[in-house]
Amino acid sequence: MKRYAFNEITFMQFVFLNFGLQVSVGLLALPKVLAERAGTDGWLAIVLGWAVSTAAGLVIVQVMKYHPDGTLLDLLSHYMGKWAGKAAAVVFAVNMFYYGYTGIVRTVLYIKLWLLPQTPLYITTLLLLIPTYAVARNGLRILGRYAELVVFISLWIPLIYLFPLKDAHWLHLLPVLKEGWMPVLSAVQPVFVCYTGIGAIFLFYPFLRHQRLASAGIVFSNTLTMVAFLFVTLVCFVYFSPDEITQYNEPVVNVLKTIEFKFIERVEVPFIAFFLLIFSLGWIPALYMGVFCTNWLFGQADHRNHLRILWAVIAIGSFFFIPTFNETDGMEHSLAQVAIVCEGAFPVVLLVYIWICHSVRGRRSA
Repeated sequence: MKRYAFNEITFMQFVFLNFGLQVSVGLLALPKVLAERAGTDGWLAIVLGWAVSTAAGLVIVQVMKYHPDGTLLDLLSHYMGKWAGKAAAVVFAVNMFYYGYTGIVRTVLYIKLWLLPQTPLYITTLLLLIPTYAVARNGLRILGRYAELVVFISLWIPLIYLFPLKDAHWLHLLPVLKEGWMPVLSAVQPVFVCYTGIGAIFLFYPFLRHQRLASAGIVFSNTLTMVAFLFVTLVCFVYFSPDEITQYNEPVVNVLKTIEFKFIERVEVPFIAFFLLIFSLGWIPALYMGVFCTNWLFGQADHRNHLRILWAVIAIGSFFFIPTFNETDGMEHSLAQVAIVCEGAFPVVLLVYIWICHSVRGRRSA
């Protein structure tokens, strides 16, 4: 029997969990960041980021095939000893806590800016932490079902973004590669922040019911992410002029101000409220994976005690300090640097190491 059979997730849950970790709060500012780096050619960086992220995910799947019934922590303990597994648990937990905290803080700041300007930040943080605990305490299977629910009830959102296209200027996209490849390549790094989270496969893999579909799941989820990024970015690029788009911090929201309905005055306000569900797919799984690692580190089965401690630390800490937008930008830059190492270089090095170990064992047995 599989070790993690109790919390098995389906193929679609695996896809949507990975998709949700990537399509988070960075989506709102992505068109502006790309326009500043590469102009209207920035959409090409999204495709390049998809290729790099997908390749990294497929490498991770190949690594996990060598130890399909365990997570990365179990795999490292098997091949390198318990010290390696414990060290990985600490690093992975810190990274996931940092990722989840960055996501929830960024969301709180957006709520302050667009929805509740008079509400103290710590109150908003507390309001978000309550459903976070309610979902995360039930394990990965419930997280997978939550991700499915959020994605399916969000399928109508792209239809609304078709309205601004009636005033679109498609010539903004031409000519392609106006200044060559260098600006596009410089925009890949901020795009990689949005694709951060692919390392979660190290923990999701043993929970996947049909592990033979893992590679297809990676391609599917990354492609969904790429389509979402491309769609909103191109809508903003063809609606705003190349100079105008850089004047908005969240052009994905600002473009909604052009939509008018008789029964609602500010269309962007309910959209921001609905986006909170999508953004929660970033920080809730991240915080859960963080406490999963700490539980593994201390050999405990119930993750809820660690989740309560984390909940209390964030809630109390928010009363004294909440990072600003500029500080969260720096936090996202740090996440990108860590992702390049942990989700890009590390899986390749680990795959080569395991392959060498198996080759040496095969020669000795021969």
